[in-house]
Amino acid sequence: MTESVVELARDLVSIPSHEDETEAGEFLESWLRRETDAAVTRDEAGNVIARRGEGDESLALVGHHDVVPPDESQVEAASGGSAGEYVVEERDGRLYGRGTADMKGSLAAMTLAFRDADPAGELVFASFVGEEVGGVGARHAIERGFAPDSAIVGEGSTNYSGPGVTDVVVAHKGRRGSTITARGAASHASEPEAGENAIYRATDAVDRIRDLEPPAVEVAGETLAGSLVVTEIEGGSAMNVVPERCRATIDERTVPGERVPLEGLEELPGIEWTVDQDLPPMRCSDEGFAEAVLESARESQSGDPDLVTKPHATDAGWLSEAGTECVIYGASEPGEAHTSDESVSIAVLERCRRTYRLAAERWPA
Repeated sequence: MTESVVELARDLVSIPSHEDETEAGEFLESWLRRETDAAVTRDEAGNVIARRGEGDESLALVGHHDVVPPDESQVEAASGGSAGEYVVEERDGRLYGRGTADMKGSLAAMTLAFRDADPAGELVFASFVGEEVGGVGARHAIERGFAPDSAIVGEGSTNYSGPGVTDVVVAHKGRRGSTITARGAASHASEPEAGENAIYRATDAVDRIRDLEPPAVEVAGETLAGSLVVTEIEGGSAMNVVPERCRATIDERTVPGERVPLEGLEELPGIEWTVDQDLPPMRCSDEGFAEAVLESARESQSGDPDLVTKPHATDAGWLSEAGTECVIYGASEPGEAHTSDESVSIAVLERCRRTYRLAAERWPA
């Protein structure tokens, strides 16, 4: 019962989980079985889910134990030149290593809060796989009935409204990545009228995209605005050939509610539009829940946290889309995740642990 958040975070961060999350999942499952009386499962995807407490409503503490590939400096060399454990270092009040910020640090805080809380209702712990590759684990769990009433997702929310403050995120953008493929007919460039230039067709589509206005919504006193941009274009086979094919990619940041009507691009001659990735946005519509988590956050820190928005997608989008009321609260700061010197504040990890526990003991109200 005396294990610190630093000790548990160190253990979690040291376990490689950018290609295979099995070992990290086994560690979490074993720890929860040993340290709690919860009903613990690890499903076929590798998600670790535990439940304790009783009540008509459920609150979930949600994280993920996969990480992006580490920098060479973040991996210890093992015998035979193979990669060993991840390097974990503590200095200047921070914990350094791949996954400290995104998000094994907050996951450790959630794990301890799950064990220590006297929950007001059913308390659920969930650590998903595959968050970094499109929410694979979250979608797997949702498809098989994972449906808590409310959830706190432990992604980063620190230093949003001001330095040294961990805020409560009540909305974030999604991302839809798509491709337009323009098809024409090839001909010799000396007789361009004999063909149909796919690049011209593609640029007609690009011109239409530039005229589209991404929607925006007002949330928590902020404007959460979508965006739309063509990011790549490729076409043609030779300098003297009218191209028969051209391809362009589109990055669209979506907001809760209306979307840019990109399907209308297919009205143009020779244009096919396909969606490659669609990560949903999130918005919490339960003001009481958001305020309850905010109050717990205020009691856990000297600063004055606020309700804020976040610019990028998380597993909260999948949960929200499925009907779970979500907020985000976590230790990571902007610019820390996925870097070669990734780190997290130890004091903020302790803050998160306190907030998660307080929220679990007060919600459902």
